[in-house]
Parts: sequence; structure tokens; C-alpha cells
Amino acid sequence: MLWLGLDLGKRRIGVAASDELGWVHPVTVIERRGNGPDVEQVERIFREREAGAVVVGLPLNMDDSEGPAARGARRFAERLRKLLNCRVELWDERLTSFEAEQMLQEAGLDSRRRRRVVDQMAAVLILRSFLASDREQ
Repeated sequence: MLWLGLDLGKRRIGVAASDELGWVHPVTVIERRGNGPDVEQVERIFREREAGAVVVGLPLNMDDSEGPAARGARRFAERLRKLLNCRVELWDERLTSFEAEQMLQEAGLDSRRRRRVVDQMAAVLILRSFLASDREQ
């Protein structure tokens, strides 16, 4: 089954996707315009990619508590679940944006280019981590 991975941010949504071999690739960044348009854009990508399920990053606090961003991710995931009628999982995304930023910096990307792709890379890390865990079960 093909998966989409989402890194939800205040301004952007990073999107990644798995392929038939289980590899995870960055797809795009969606500029946030409100939950309705954002969910519709994810639906379009989901259908174009013929995905079967979605993983949404859950931004937990370091003490495992949930703040406003985590509650927003839960609401977004529920809207997707209803719209797409598919499996939608939430996955702990703590430090993925930081890790993605570090990877891109080590790759030599300047700050302007990093800003354009960090959300996609965070989505890649979320989806990779989820798929690795899901395969182990």
C-alpha cells in the first residue's frame, strides 16, 4: 500500500509519499490557506498518487503532553479520515523538523533553500519512521 506522510506546520504542510518499493520521497509543500483548502489539496495529492493511507505528524511536547498544535493535528487527521475514508495514523514527530534542518544544513543548502524544503524532509522522516515501525509489528 502507498502512503502519504504529512508534516503540519503553521504556514506550510510538508508532503512525502512512499512508492511501490517502500522508498519514501519528498513530494511538495502546501502553503496553508485554512483547513478546508488544505484538506482539499491533500486529497488531490492522495488521489493523484493513488495512496491508500496517510500518516500525520503529531507534535507532542517533550514531556509527552499535547498542546494546541497536537490537538490541531488530531482534528486535521480526523477530517482526512472522513474525507478519504482510509487509514489515517498519527505519529510522534518530535524533533523531525530540527533533524531535517540539520540534514539539509550538512548537505550544504543555504538557509533560503532549506526553508523551501525542510517541511518536505520532515514529512519524509515522519513517514520513514512510521513505516519502519509498522513493518516491525
